[in-house]
Amino acid sequence: MNSHPVLLLRQVFHFLDRMVHEHGEAFYILFVYIAVPLIAWILGRRSGRKKSKVSHTFILVIRPPAQPPALPPVIRWEFEPPSDDDSGPFGGL
Repeated sequence: MNSHPVLLLRQVFHFLDRMVHEHGEAFYILFVYIAVPLIAWILGRRSGRKKSKVSHTFILVIRPPAQPPALPPVIRWEFEPPSDDDSGPFGGL
C-alpha cells in the first residue's frame, strides 16, 4: 500500500470533482445564500462592540484658501479690416 498523501487523497478529490460536476449550481446558490449574511455579520461585528469610556475630542480647523494668483494680462490683437480693392491673392476672380 502506498502512503503518499496525494495518492491517499485521490478518492476524495474524485468524489469532490463528481459532486461539483453533478451539483455545481446548487453549491453556488448555497454559497451565495451563506456568504451574504456572513459578510454582513463580519462587517456588523465592529459596530456592535461596546463603546469604550474614553472620550475623544476632535478639533476641526478650517483654513481660508490662499490668495488666488493674479489674472493674466489681457492680450488684444489689432487687425486691419480687409481692403476693398482686388489686390489680394484671389483678387481677379
